[in-house]
Amino acid sequence: MTALSSLVWLVPLLPLMAAAATGLHILFYEKQGDDAEKIIGTIVSAASAAAFLLLAGLGLLSLVQGAPGEVVAGRWLQAGDYRIGITFLLDGYSLGLAVLVAFIAFLSIRFSINYLHRESGFRRFFMLLSLFNCAMLLIVLAGNAPLMFIGWELAGLSSYLLIAYAQTRRTATENANRAFVTNRIGDAAFLLGIYFSFSWLGGADWQHMAQATVTDVHDDLIAGSFLIAALAKSAQIPFAGWIALALEGPTPSSAVFYGSLMVHAGVFLLIRLENMILHAPLLMMFLTAIGLTTAVYGWLSALVQTDVKSSFMFSTTAQTGLMFMACGLGWFEAVKWYLPLHMAWRAWQFLHAPSLMHQIQGRQRLAPQWLRNNAWLYNAALRHFWLDPLADASLLRPTQALARDLCNFDDKVVNRLVGLPHERPLPGSATPGSSVGHGQGVAGRFMEVLARGLQWFEEHLILRGGGESLIAGIQRLGKYMQQVEILLGQPRYLILLIAATFVVIL
Repeated sequence: MTALSSLVWLVPLLPLMAAAATGLHILFYEKQGDDAEKIIGTIVSAASAAAFLLLAGLGLLSLVQGAPGEVVAGRWLQAGDYRIGITFLLDGYSLGLAVLVAFIAFLSIRFSINYLHRESGFRRFFMLLSLFNCAMLLIVLAGNAPLMFIGWELAGLSSYLLIAYAQTRRTATENANRAFVTNRIGDAAFLLGIYFSFSWLGGADWQHMAQATVTDVHDDLIAGSFLIAALAKSAQIPFAGWIALALEGPTPSSAVFYGSLMVHAGVFLLIRLENMILHAPLLMMFLTAIGLTTAVYGWLSALVQTDVKSSFMFSTTAQTGLMFMACGLGWFEAVKWYLPLHMAWRAWQFLHAPSLMHQIQGRQRLAPQWLRNNAWLYNAALRHFWLDPLADASLLRPTQALARDLCNFDDKVVNRLVGLPHERPLPGSATPGSSVGHGQGVAGRFMEVLARGLQWFEEHLILRGGGESLIAGIQRLGKYMQQVEILLGQPRYLILLIAATFVVIL
C-alpha cells in the first residue's frame, strides 16, 4: 500500500467536511448575498476538486504500480465474531469509476454556482450536494456492505431533501415523500442482505463474499436481498414510479442524482455481487425479466414526453433496465464498460438541458404515429402504466387506514386508561352518540372489539366498584407520562436520545 492510497479515507471526508462547513455557515451567518455565495462556492468547489485530484493521482499511480486493492483505514466495530472495518476497495474498476464520479460532481458544482445564483436556498442546496458527493464516493469505494450502506442512506437522504428543495410547494414535498418511502423498501432489503451475509458468510466484505461458498438457498437469499435494494435505487419495475416525480428538484440535482450517478448505484451493486449472481440461475432469470420490462416501460414512456428533462429521465430508466437485463444474462463485462459511458453521457445531457430548452422553438416533437394509433398503449405510456395508482392501492391506502385505526385506538382506549382527555374524533371515525370509533379492516375491527371491552370494564368494574383511588392513581400516572412526552419532544432531549442510540450501536 502506497502513502497516497493510505489517504483514500480523505476522499469521502472532504465533501462531508464541506457540507458541515456550509451547515455551520447557515446556522451562524444569517446574512445572504453575493459574498456568502462566493464563500460557499469556494469551500464546496475546493473540497470537490481536492477529492477528484486525490483520486486522479491514485488512478495514475495504479497505471504504473497496479491497483492498491483493499485498503484498511481503521476498525469500525468488533463484537464477538462480528467485525466491521473501515475498508476501501481500490480495484481497477472502482477506482476508475470513482474518478468519473468525482469529476461529474465537480462539474455539477461549478455549473450550479451560476445556475442557482441569488436563489434563497443557495447554501442549503450546496450543503446537500456536498453530502451527496460524499455518499456516492462511499458507495463506489466502500470495501464492505455496511460502509456502502452509509453512503446508500446518505444518498437517499440528500436526494429526498433536494427533491423538496422548493419546500413551499406541495407537489415538491409530496414527490419527495413518495421517493423517500419507496427507497426505504430497498434500504430494508439491503439491511437484510447484510444480516444474511454475516450469518451465513461470516462477514460482509465484498472480496470475502465473492470467494465464499454457500448453499444455493443461502446464495439466492443474500443476492436476492441486495437485488431488491438495487431495483429500488435504480428505479426498476415495480419501483420505477418514483424517479419521474424526483424531477421536482433543480436541474443540477437531476443531473447528479437521477441522470448520471445515483440511478446507476443499483447497477454497481450488482457488479459487486457478480460471482453470487452467476451462481443463482433463477435469480438471473428474474433479473433478465425485470430489466427487459423496465427497458420497455422507459422506452415507451420517453416517447410521449413533451419536455426535455422527462424525456431524458425515462430514457435513463430504459438504459439502466438494459444494464439489469445484461447482468441477468451474465454479460457483466459489457455492463462494466457501458456503465461509465452512460454516466458521462447523461451528465452532459442533463446539464445541457436548460440551454436546450431555451433553444427549442415551436411545437414539440410528437410521439411516433404507430404509438398514437394504438390508443390503449399511448394512454398507458402517458400515465406511466399506472404505477403510482398501483403503489397507492397496495401500499399507501392500507398504511393510511392502519394509521387511522391506531389513532382511534390511542384516542379512545389508551387516553381513557391513563386518564387523559381524549381528542376530537377523526372524520368518519365514530358515529354520533358512540364513544368507540369504528375500525376499518381486520386490524380495525379487532381494535374496536378490544376498545369496547375495555370501556365496559371501566364503566362496570371501576367506576361502579368504588375504585376512586385507582382512577386517581391512573390520572396521576397519565400526567407523569404527559410530562415525559413533553420533555422528549424538546430538541435537547431528542438529541440526547439520538446520541445515546449511536453510543449503543457503536
